[in-house]
Amino acid sequence: MKRRELLRGAGLAAVATGLAACGAQPQAQGGAASDQRFQWKMVTSWPTNFPGLGTGAAKLAEMITAASGGRLAVKVYGAGELVPAFEVFDAVGRGTAEMGHSAAYYWKGKAAAAPFFCAVPFGLNAQEMNGWLYQGGGLELWRELYARFGLVPFPAGNTGVQMAGWFRKPVNGLADLQGLKMRIPGLGGEVMSRVGATPVNLPGAEIFSSLQSGAIDAAEWVGPYNDLAFGLHRAAKFCYYPGWQEPGPTLECMVNQAAWESLPKDLQDIVTVCCRAVNDAMLAEFTARNQQALDVLVREHGVELRQLPDDVLLALRKASDKVLEEAAAADPLARKALESMRAFRAQAKAWHAVSEEAYYATRG
Repeated sequence: MKRRELLRGAGLAAVATGLAACGAQPQAQGGAASDQRFQWKMVTSWPTNFPGLGTGAAKLAEMITAASGGRLAVKVYGAGELVPAFEVFDAVGRGTAEMGHSAAYYWKGKAAAAPFFCAVPFGLNAQEMNGWLYQGGGLELWRELYARFGLVPFPAGNTGVQMAGWFRKPVNGLADLQGLKMRIPGLGGEVMSRVGATPVNLPGAEIFSSLQSGAIDAAEWVGPYNDLAFGLHRAAKFCYYPGWQEPGPTLECMVNQAAWESLPKDLQDIVTVCCRAVNDAMLAEFTARNQQALDVLVREHGVELRQLPDDVLLALRKASDKVLEEAAAADPLARKALESMRAFRAQAKAWHAVSEEAYYATRG
C-alpha cells in the first residue's frame, strides 16, 4: 500500500510500470542495501524551474526520490547555484555532485564525439534519436565515450525540432550571415562559422541581455515555449525556422560512475526508468506547448515568423557535411558515432517514407 501511495501523481505510474518490466523491487528483500540511504546533488545547466528544461530536471529528481521511497533523495541546483551552467560535466566527473542535467554538445571541447549524442545538424529528429539511442547502439557508444571521464549518461529529455533562431535583422540571403554574431553551441556553431558567421556560446540565462544590448546579433535557444519564457521576442523580432541545427536534441542525465556503482541494483533500475520517463514526458510537453506559445508570439507580440531562404539552407547543409566529416576524421569514436547514426537514419528514412511522411501527406 505504501508503495502505491509513493507512485501516485504525474509521471510516477510510468516509473512503476517500467520497474515492473525490468523486475526491480523498490525495497530490497533483506541485506544492508535495503536500509542504506543516499543523498545526491543534481547540478543543471538551466535556471531553476525554467519551463521544460529546468522543470524536467526537477521532475526527474522528484520521481527518483519518490519511487525509491526516499532511499535515494536528489536535490536540484540550477545553473550558477552550485556550479556555473557550463561546468556541470566537470562537477559530476569529479564528484562535486553525483548527477547532472545538461546537453552533451556543450562538451565539444572536451570530447569531439560528445555533440553526436545531443544534436547533429540535419541529423535525427527526436523519434529517430530515441530509436538510435535505445535500439540502434547509440547509447552504448555514448557510454563508451563518457566512461573515459568517469560518467554514466542517460537520455533525459528532448524538445523536438527547434527553431533556427532569433535575429535582430532579416535574413534575406547568405550575405546577411557574413560577420553575424550568433549564440549557437555545438556542431551548429561550427557550421555557422563556415558560412561566415561568428558563433558565440552562452548559457541560456545570458541570451536575452546579450541580444538586447547588441553584443550578439542573433541567437538560437530552443523554440516558442522556452523562447517566450525568456522574452527573446523583446530583443529580436525575426524568428526563423526550420531548426536545422537541432532537429532532435537529446538532453542528458549524467551520473558520477563511482556514485552509480555504489547504488544497489534496485536503485540503479529506478534511476534508469525515471530518466526514460522524463525523456518521454519532456517531448510530450514541448509538443503540446510550442504551438500555443508561437500563437502568442505572433498574434500578441508581432513576431515575424519566417523560413530561412533556400540558398542559406543549402549552404548550411553543405557546410554541415564537411564539419561532420572533419569531426569524424579527427576522432575514432566520432567516426563510429557518425557511421552508426547515418546507418540508422537511412533505415528510419526508408520506413518513414511509407509511414510517417506518407501519413502526413494523406492527412493533409
